[in-house]
Order: sequence, then structure tokens, then C-alpha cells
Amino acid sequence: MTAPTERPLPPLPALVEGAVQHNRRGPIEHRFKNRIYQWLVDLDDLPRMSRWLRPFSTFVAADHIGDPHRSIRENIETFCSAHDVDVSGHQIIMLANARILGHTFDPLSVFWAIAPDRSLTCVVAEVHNTYGERHAYLLDLDDHGRTDVEKAFYVSPFYDVEGRYDLSFTLSPEHVSSTVVLKHDAQSVFSATFGGRPYAATPRRLLRLLVLMPLMTHRTSLLIRMHGVWLWLRRLPVVTRPTHHPQKGTT
Repeated sequence: MTAPTERPLPPLPALVEGAVQHNRRGPIEHRFKNRIYQWLVDLDDLPRMSRWLRPFSTFVAADHIGDPHRSIRENIETFCSAHDVDVSGHQIIMLANARILGHTFDPLSVFWAIAPDRSLTCVVAEVHNTYGERHAYLLDLDDHGRTDVEKAFYVSPFYDVEGRYDLSFTLSPEHVSSTVVLKHDAQSVFSATFGGRPYAATPRRLLRLLVLMPLMTHRTSLLIRMHGVWLWLRRLPVVTRPTHHPQKGTT
């Protein structure tokens, strides 16, 4: 557990406007950067947009780990409890994509569990792949918002389930970010970063983003597949996907 937070949280709910960057190193190097936005929400007070904006701003438990018939909060509590961490009574803040016209795709959803004394108890990093599978990492961050963990989930068809992740997260009124660096034998082979500024989630701001970045989750899903095809056409070897076994506390 880290020390009590000294800085206030962003306004909630918030829209985090920024960019995602991927950087793949050898044998075929590939990088890209796309503008996106994500939602930052309190799981006890999810956004309540007007009826005509609701199809672009909904969150459902079926898009995350756990029982789809329970709330997202209940499922995060259950996952943490299954790993001997009690976050009941905590404020849980989620960084994720909302459903847009019934569709969402979240390569990474982040949950900060903040205790009543404002200390950070843990972070849950929930990873999704394009095969409809999910895996969550329960993380204990240092005072700089960093940690590392063994990779345990098949994400890209061009990497096996080996190596370690260096992870870092920022949650402040000025900046929200998540960074994942995959290392093989202490050498960085891949990194993915999202970072942006949080703004209060008003109907006007959401409408602006829907105009600037229409069907964002659809586009994210399509672009990930297009980049994969680009690498496959350059004959980057595909690694066989192992059988996925759901974790304790995720179903």
C-alpha cells in the first residue's frame, strides 16, 4: 500500500483526451500513434448522460472480468478478495472505454482502489485480447506509480506468454496515463502507452469527441487487426495461442 495521496483526483466522471502509442522492436520494427479518448469513472457513480447520448456512454459488467449479472464494482471486489486483498468500502476508479452503439473494445482497463484514508491499496490492470479473452493483474505500486509483473496472458499473436511487464500509472487532475513495457531477458521488445488530460464529462465535451473521433472503439478494434495483418504480410512468425484458463475470481 502506498502512502496517502497528496494531490486531488480528477473531476469524475471525466473524459481523458490523449493518444495511444505502440512501439515494437525487432526483428520487424513497427510503431504507431493514434488520438483516442477514454472515460475515467467512479464505479459507485457511473455517468448518467441524456437519453440521446446514452448509447455512447454506457458501461456494463459483461465487458469486464467477473459475473455479467453483477456490477463491475462487485466483480473487482471479488477478484481482489480472491487474491487476499480487501477493497470493500474503497473508492474504485476505472479508466476504460464506454460502449459506443453497443460495441466496445478495451485492450487495457485500469482500476485504482483508494482506501478511506486516501491511500492507494492496489491497482487492477485488466487486459483484453482480440480473441475475446481477459486476464487481470493485481498490482502493488511503488511511490512513483510503478511495478513489474510476470506476463501471464496471450495478447499479440506475435509474442508468446513469456517475459515481464514494467508497468506505470498516473492519476492526477492534470494527467492520466498507463504504460506497459514488455521485456525479454531484460530487453524491451514492446511498449504501449496511453496518456491524456482529464476533463469533466459534460454532454458538450462528449458530443465534441464523438464528432472528432466517431465510432472510436470500432476504429480501435479495426486498427489493431490491420496492424496485425501488416506484420503478418511481412512474415513475422505467428505464435500458437495457448488454451486460456480463467483466473480465480474472474468468472
